[in-house]
Amino acid sequence: MLSVPHLDRDFDYLVSADQSDDAQPGVRVKVRFHGRLVDAFILERRSETDHDGKLGWLDRVVSSERVLTPEVRRLVDAVAARYAGTRPDVLRLAVPPRHATVEKQPVPDAPQATPSTVDPSAWGEYHGGAQFLDALAEGRAARAVWQALPGELWTDRLAEAAAVVVQSGRSVLAVVPDQRDVDALYAAAVRHVGEGVAVALSAGLGPSQRYRRWLSVLRGHARFVIGTRSAVFAPVADLGLVVVWDDGDDTLAEPRSPYPHARDVAMLRAHQLRCAALIAGYARTAEAQALVASRWAHDLVATRPTVRTRTPRVIALDDSGFTQERDAAAHTARLPTMALDAARAALRSGHPVLVQVPRRGYVPALACGKCRTIARCRHCTGPMSLPDRAAGAVCRWCGRIEPTLRCVRCGSDAVRAVVVGARRTAEELGRAFPGTTVVTSGGDAMVAEVPAAPSLVVATPGAEPAAVGGYGAALLLDGWALLGRQDLRASEDALRRWMAAAALVRRRGDGGVVAVVAESAIPTVQALIRWDPVGHAESELAARAEVGLPPASHMAAVDGPPAAVAALLEAARLPERSEVLGPVDLPPGARALPGTDRDAEVARMLVRVPRDTGLELASALRRATGVFSARHDQPPVRVQIDPLHIG
Repeated sequence: MLSVPHLDRDFDYLVSADQSDDAQPGVRVKVRFHGRLVDAFILERRSETDHDGKLGWLDRVVSSERVLTPEVRRLVDAVAARYAGTRPDVLRLAVPPRHATVEKQPVPDAPQATPSTVDPSAWGEYHGGAQFLDALAEGRAARAVWQALPGELWTDRLAEAAAVVVQSGRSVLAVVPDQRDVDALYAAAVRHVGEGVAVALSAGLGPSQRYRRWLSVLRGHARFVIGTRSAVFAPVADLGLVVVWDDGDDTLAEPRSPYPHARDVAMLRAHQLRCAALIAGYARTAEAQALVASRWAHDLVATRPTVRTRTPRVIALDDSGFTQERDAAAHTARLPTMALDAARAALRSGHPVLVQVPRRGYVPALACGKCRTIARCRHCTGPMSLPDRAAGAVCRWCGRIEPTLRCVRCGSDAVRAVVVGARRTAEELGRAFPGTTVVTSGGDAMVAEVPAAPSLVVATPGAEPAAVGGYGAALLLDGWALLGRQDLRASEDALRRWMAAAALVRRRGDGGVVAVVAESAIPTVQALIRWDPVGHAESELAARAEVGLPPASHMAAVDGPPAAVAALLEAARLPERSEVLGPVDLPPGARALPGTDRDAEVARMLVRVPRDTGLELASALRRATGVFSARHDQPPVRVQIDPLHIG
């Protein structure tokens, strides 16, 4: 496969008679291109060619296994067109590297599916839930966006929907953000459809095991396929339902070119195959709401009385006044007394308490204690942090240690924490609640589950362990750190993280309380208090439509040296209604461009078009990238369609 954009096209080769039986569409082959052997796939066999020159011969067939199915090939073409990418780049995401030993092993017999009988009562709590299951059983292309209730066993609900599809003789593909979700959903799948036909795909399996499972999917042995973002391309036979759980999670966006999002790839696949689709989660993204607004998908939500019954009580506490609290523990734990009282009540009842902290570490960011200027490294201007209680300040970029900090603006040597990390928070809570067990979960030290016993569980977002019987209370700290980010999705992401934590808390009738340390008047906080992710998503979509941001429009981000970016946009025949914006600063965490000096100037230009012109914009940028690739007269430029983080 040739990754350069100007060679992203089909090439004809001659096939010898002794290769003809194995050289079938979809197999891996080796061909000679400009004097060197390259990997390739056979796309189709023809008896004639439209090439005027002399054709070369196929070098060899690597394997007779047809790893590129027609359905996946159509999906690869659609993703490359949608994201202005090349087919070889998408194929690297769709087809895993070959493991010859696994491929040569005897093919086992196909296991028999043994799906359990599904009780629709749990789905019946959602308006339209029972009808959705009926549509799956009848093989109709039902599309829905499901808002799971707090305390819901979402893995069982998805496994029940899968069992209905498997009973009808078709297959299911489920895409989830991380390994924890894969393991949880796979355990539910084994209970509902049987171990033999449920397959979990993830990068952590290792090359041989992952390829073995992928082959079982290709050969039609797997009927319920579960995996992380790359599994969205899995060659599932007779696909009847595609599911995406928690589509707002950043890990579902591919960090490699052409940067597709698993949600959009799944929806493309559902559209191509005319199969059912389900986007699910506790919260809702503006993109999912746009599918509902366009009538491509239907709502699956519970009634308001059901929501009030199933949710915990949520209270918002402004942190501006806790320093004046009379309770000494309030000073120690950085919490208002009301939040501490909720935690104490839960602990007295014998239940664990969850404390969500936006960042892991000790003190991951420092500022001047007098003028609040962010403390930065004198050598590389990186942010300074306290990785440990006894250590000096350390630069998070270059690692240099600064034993004493002095503000460059006012000269003060006083420092304060911008955000207090999970380890420091655990220390403070341990002093505020002496004798109580404190558990931390985050980063490489994630805890899967905690027992139904009094304890304080300090976790970063996404690392919250489940509690047997549910948490008695949850304290969501430093809400401003999530809401105050300069990011298009800050409020949406904050609500998603809060709801994921609050969903682990016991319902209000059982004494469950969630205390969020943030100003109650903020719309995102109000959405949490009312447990109204749909209303929040509607507001987000309307706000973005008003200013012309995705998903109300399509937007391309073009990154690179300023001259190269300008030349590319000038060469691209952009659609008539295009609007060029910028240059703007690259968002935090943007990767350096390959082939570009680290210190080189990199600019970002944005191109905005109406939603119905997205494919036209992608096609124009794809053509221009190919032309520049052939000329070799400009440095590399990165093109991203609808990036998660615009700036």
